[in-house]
Parts: sequence; structure tokens; C-alpha cells
Amino acid sequence: MKITLTGSAGFLGWHTRARLHTLTDHEVTPVTRENWSQLKSLVAESDAVLHLAGVNRADTDDQVASGNLDLARDLADAVRSIDRPIRIVYASSTQVGNGSPYGKSKEEAGELLRAAAADVGGVYVEVRLPGVFGEHARPHYNTFVATFIELLGRGEQPSVNDNPVELIHAQAAAAALIEGLSSRDRLIRAHGHQTRVPEVLSLLESFHDIYGRGEIPKLPTQFHTDLFNTYRAAQFPAKYPFSLMVNADNRGELIETMRAHGSGGQSFVSWTHPEQTRGEHYHLSKIERFVVLSGHAHISLRKVLTDEVITFDVTGERPAVIDMPTLWVHNITNVGTEPLITMFWADQLFNPAAPDTYWEPVEKAVAAV
Repeated sequence: MKITLTGSAGFLGWHTRARLHTLTDHEVTPVTRENWSQLKSLVAESDAVLHLAGVNRADTDDQVASGNLDLARDLADAVRSIDRPIRIVYASSTQVGNGSPYGKSKEEAGELLRAAAADVGGVYVEVRLPGVFGEHARPHYNTFVATFIELLGRGEQPSVNDNPVELIHAQAAAAALIEGLSSRDRLIRAHGHQTRVPEVLSLLESFHDIYGRGEIPKLPTQFHTDLFNTYRAAQFPAKYPFSLMVNADNRGELIETMRAHGSGGQSFVSWTHPEQTRGEHYHLSKIERFVVLSGHAHISLRKVLTDEVITFDVTGERPAVIDMPTLWVHNITNVGTEPLITMFWADQLFNPAAPDTYWEPVEKAVAAV
């Protein structure tokens, strides 16, 4: 299927593109502000449109409303111009119907797209999403979760209310949008985790404390894991590598490489010959830790769908931790002359039927949008 994806450079757009890239064979055409003027020609070549472009926040409520409506009108005009059936999957909000300016603008934008799909004999699917959080969200714009993480990192205390909130991780939101490409349902209500704002802050504060010591906090549910992966991503790459304490006496040296609260996970050790590379993959959810115990290595990472590579130079002489952020392709290469000994830890036992491991070279050139 050929898909036009609007808002592809945004937070949810990147997560949706990454999921499509990882789990489907669809041909995706990204649409951003830079090529928005080409929308009609891009839609004309597509089987479906995933419409994620929108305005979450602006200086005034009128700017939010007009921004969402203008984007929907442009897409509606593009759909009508091709005069053939096409599927529109629209990223809407559970705020529809609550009377807020944002909720009203999302509802009216949806009506414009519904009418356009009907005019060409196409299909309109509306996906209503609760609050979306996840790796690489923008603080003060996409989600309060990202804002809280930024403030905690600066040593500031976020101010909170006691409001209930429903949160969905960006990958789960992307899954619901992708479902809309084939669903017979015309309205999909994506369900998230029901919580309260103070509870989210309390979890983030505990992550900040425990992970600040290099330890992995207790993660009893998928929501906890998703929130922790979001927190970890905000620390990368500035906080890495972080050094481990070496305990030495007349017998030799001892280092503690892992303390996981409430989870054993899986540990393993590798010996890697000089000039050889391990890895070349990424994960959607798995937490993975690398610690070089002996030898000299380069650990390289690249965010999925981008082309910049970040490389860490590490040695066993100064053991240090680098935790692999989710949705970052990573590898480790022995750049020394002796065998490289590395300890790895993952938060889950390896399951060949569902490994959460997706192969891709770190050095592969992928066009950035």
C-alpha cells in the first residue's frame, strides 16, 4: 500500500513512520511543512492518507482552531482533486465533544475529512487518541510527561494538579492508526492507561532517583516500562556513558554492573574478536545494557529513520554503562587488538517467537525528514 503520512516530522509522526518501517511493507511518503505545497500530487499517488498533522498548542485558542481546520481543508481539497476512492485515517482526540477549543477544532476537522472521503467514494476512519507520550516528545508542547522529565533533569520541581488523565504510549497510538488502514470500523477509540497527574510525577521522580544511581527501577506493567523508556530517551546521549564503582582490594577488583528492582531479566557475556561487530538491530520496548569489561570498543547508535550516528569510545579499564534507548539501532565493535569481553543485560528473557529485535545496520543511510 502507498501511504501519504502528514505530520511525519512530528513526535507521533516519527513514531508512526518508525512502526510502519519496522512492521510493514507499506511505501510511505512523508509530508512536512517543507513539502506541504505538493500535497495534491502526493495524495494522487497514494492508496491511503494517515493525517497526523495538527496544532496542539499556540499563542491563542483561535490559532489552534484555525491551524487544525486549515490543514484539514488542504487535505480535503487534495482528496477531491483526485476524484477516486481513497482511505483517510485521521488522528483525532478523545477531547472531541468536551467543549474545549482544541476538541472542537479536531471534531470540525474530522467532519471536513469525512465529507471529502464521501465525495470520492472513499473510506474515512477516525482514530481517537488520549494523551500521547513517549520517546523524544517535545517538552512544553507534546505532553506534560516530557515537560516533567525536563524539569526534573534541571533540578526543578514541576507544579501539578490532581486531575485524572489517560495516557497512551506513542507506539500504541501508532498501532491504532495503522489498524485504521485496514479496519472495517469507522471509529477507533484507542485506550490508554488511566492514572492521575501526581501519580505520573511520583513515578518519574522515582525513576530520576533510582536510575540516577545506575539502577533499573521496578517495572510491573507495560505502562511503567513505557514511561521508563521515555525517561531514558530524554537522558540520551548526554548522560552516557556513566561510570561504575570499582571495589578493589588485595584479591583484585569487583564491579557491580546491574541492580534491577523487582526484575531479574537476562544477563549474558560475549567474547568478540578484533575488528568484529555485534548488534546491528534495535528494539521497540526492550531495555538493554552494555558494559565492556575488558578490551576496547566503539558502541555506535542511530535513531531510526535518521542518518546521524553517535559513537561512544569505551574500555574495560574504566567500566561504564551505556543503556540502549528504544528505537535506536545499535552495535558494538572491537577496535582493539585483544578479545573484547562485554556483559549484556536485558529486562526480559529472550523469546524467539517475539524477540523484539529488528535488524538494521547502524551505518545504513536513511533519509532524514
